Amino acid sequence: MQITAAAVSLTVDRVEPSAAFLTSHFGFREEMAADGFASLAREGAPNVVFLRRGLQALPADFRDQHAAGVILAFVVTDLAAEHDRLRAAGVPITMELREEPWGERLFQVTDPNGVIVQLVEWAATE
Repeated sequence: MQITAAAVSLTVDRVEPSAAFLTSHFGFREEMAADGFASLAREGAPNVVFLRRGLQALPADFRDQHAAGVILAFVVTDLAAEHDRLRAAGVPITMELREEPWGERLFQVTDPNGVIVQLVEWAATE
């Protein structure tokens, strides 16, 4: 098998605010969009697809679920600068910058639909 691309698909109540959040603050661009659907791309990251809850195109037992228990995690360089940039842009930081005992440095923001976006940087190991 050869995988040629990857995407994360999330069901949300309102597609447009989530799509705008990733395009405005994280450098994604809209590749495709229709009523209740947006596919976003960014070099170096999997595509992110937002689907409106209730879409008939979704499986019946899935269509009313909301993206829950999911964290979009992006590994970045200069985590502190990203933290400062997002705060200066008025993005609420929903988990402040911290370092876990295993060496992961991270913070989180939350999009208008409640999707958690986590930025991560690995602490240097000696």
